[in-house]
Amino acid sequence: MSKHAKWMEDESVAHIPQEKLEFLGDLVDGGHGKSQKEMMMYMMSVMKKAKAKGLSFTPMEIQTIIAAIKKYSSPEEQAKMEEIMKKAGHHGI
Repeated sequence: MSKHAKWMEDESVAHIPQEKLEFLGDLVDGGHGKSQKEMMMYMMSVMKKAKAKGLSFTPMEIQTIIAAIKKYSSPEEQAKMEEIMKKAGHHGI
């Protein structure tokens, strides 16, 4: 993942620790091209890695990061994100 992804440089996420942004940047990068089923499996794996690293995200951090990612995503990517979030049953990691 490029450490200079536009969403990671957005002013709205400036207060979030860089380690968390990079972790989620890797998550976003690794999710490209996956089907919904593959993405759900991938998300479960990534969530385990986050827990192992001691990373946790507040609901406000999640909302802020999702908004920043959507700001720089295509309409198709935004729709896919919405569908995945619905299937996950929540709006956070």
